[in-house]
Amino acid sequence: MTAPALRVAGTARIGGTTVFGPVVLEAPGGRWTCLLGPSGVGKSSLLRVIAGLGAGVAFAGEVAAGDGAPLDGRVALMAQDDLLLPWLDAEANVTLGARLRGKAPPRARARHLLAQVGLADHAGRRPHALSGGQRQRVALARTLMEDRPVVLLDEPFSALDARSRAQMQDLSAGLLAGRTVLHVTHDAAEAARLGDRVLLMTAAGIAPVDPPEAAPPRPFDAPETLAFQGGLLRRLMEAR
Repeated sequence: MTAPALRVAGTARIGGTTVFGPVVLEAPGGRWTCLLGPSGVGKSSLLRVIAGLGAGVAFAGEVAAGDGAPLDGRVALMAQDDLLLPWLDAEANVTLGARLRGKAPPRARARHLLAQVGLADHAGRRPHALSGGQRQRVALARTLMEDRPVVLLDEPFSALDARSRAQMQDLSAGLLAGRTVLHVTHDAAEAARLGDRVLLMTAAGIAPVDPPEAAPPRPFDAPETLAFQGGLLRRLMEAR
């Protein structure tokens, strides 16, 4: 799988209100890009425009892949809420995309992915019988089932406790390696751990912030990780 770079340039509006922009966002192919910024600057709306889910949003500009091919059919989105269907078990939730497209659910691959996220023994459990961290693991397996080279993450770990969040960060970094990941997060520590590229989005636009040189996922207690986290949080506090 070849994961293309992403480039987004333009402005989005709802009615007469600007949601974001003008902005220019560039995410390198096959790498993990973290996008941070204050609430209300349009980070999630930007993801939805890339995913083609921006109903009601008027976007003027371009969303392009670095290889020149259309992005349609090459993007998967993992949202903050796990969005599992409560009447389906974990395996059926993982294969939901194929079922909605009228295809036979690839059950063997679903079980393999559930094993990869540590839920081999939970395939038959419904969401109410899973913890919050386990539900997010099912959502990650469902995202991987789509097997898309571009993956958009909209704060998918923010509702988890610190231990589960760190585990999901490590797990996702491994399983999504080689894909082009654009990850919206409010967590400076998460960006410090995961970002090959870190971008700060404000009302003035999008600017890069150079992350530590160590390859992600970086140790959460490494001095350079903590220093970057502190500096990034300071910039977030000052952002408008």
